[in-house]
Amino acid sequence: MTPLRIVIVFLEAPAPFGSAAARWFAVLLKELVARGHRVTAFAACSKSNEMADARAAFPAPEYDLRLYSFPERKGLRAKFETLRRPYSNMFSAELKRDLEAELARGFDVLHLEHIWSGWLGLRHARRAVLNVLSLYCIDLAEVPVGGPVGWLKRRMLYGAERRLAAAYPHLVTLSDRLRAGLTGLNPRADIEIIPLGIDAARYPFIPDDRRTTEPVVSVIGSMNWHPTHSAAIRLMTRLWPAIKARVPAARVQLVGWGAKAALKDFAGMPDVTIAETVPDTRPYFERTGVLVYAPARGTGMKVKVLEALAYGVPVVTTSEGVEGIPVADGVHAGVCEDDAGLIDRAVNLLADPGAGNRLRSAGRQLLESHCGPGPTVDRFERLYRKLGGSSA
Repeated sequence: MTPLRIVIVFLEAPAPFGSAAARWFAVLLKELVARGHRVTAFAACSKSNEMADARAAFPAPEYDLRLYSFPERKGLRAKFETLRRPYSNMFSAELKRDLEAELARGFDVLHLEHIWSGWLGLRHARRAVLNVLSLYCIDLAEVPVGGPVGWLKRRMLYGAERRLAAAYPHLVTLSDRLRAGLTGLNPRADIEIIPLGIDAARYPFIPDDRRTTEPVVSVIGSMNWHPTHSAAIRLMTRLWPAIKARVPAARVQLVGWGAKAALKDFAGMPDVTIAETVPDTRPYFERTGVLVYAPARGTGMKVKVLEALAYGVPVVTTSEGVEGIPVADGVHAGVCEDDAGLIDRAVNLLADPGAGNRLRSAGRQLLESHCGPGPTVDRFERLYRKLGGSSA
């Protein structure tokens, strides 16, 4: 097939072991270039370390990756721009100038990752794909507003989200729930569901004979992100006491950015370890008997659940935890909504290594077939070809 000219905008550097979004961006960029497409990627970046990782992973001239730090915004002009286009402040003037210059040279498809990247493609919306990874109007629907200032910020957030979703005729998202939310914002849009891609080759499957025999229950992920923080709180306040009573030797490890501050109420408890800012989460996954991840409302795919499936760590979670993944309870993971069911599944997996091995093997196979680079980018490629023939 004829290679396509694809321009992509990322809202973070595509770093193979960076943030959740950064890992997906790395999968997408690597796979598209491997398929022979002519790709130029622009990334607005908040983390200098991920910028360095991205440069090392995607060197020129093989990759045309252009990285731009978030700009410093000051003065009345910046405030006016925030009112005019809320949440566009991470895009520098240099990025916007260079992007427009590149698009003027000709392109088949403009791919925009994360809804706020939509500010950059409004003039090219008919030949663009906007990938919406979450929706604030769903995530915050049950969160208290918090006074007049909070009300104003919430109104700006929802308004910007609605405006951008309505501007693009071609939307991509991760799940049926998100598609329904986007349909409410843009009933005329063509909306595709494509899962978050993950490169399973970067996550060595833990063989049966190397699996931990220790009854360690874990929550792993950024504690600055509401779903993961809420999963840790639910574990410690509602699930852990009953698990510990039934498995006296059990221990807990809570791992992730901001963990010590966010979970300070549990510091010093017996058999509880809290670790933050770890250079590599792999050793913590390898020490995990079962990942118990039961988050509050939060749209999007949960990357630490995907990583647990990739490594072969048994998972106990809720429908929120496996959003966008066709997981079957008792086949790929333990999935239940109520506390009693979550406790039973965690205890049974800690007590029965054979059951855990069956789950984790099936979970890895599901991850590869549903979220691997091949299946996910295949679907984007088909969408690109449909759009690439459209007139500007």
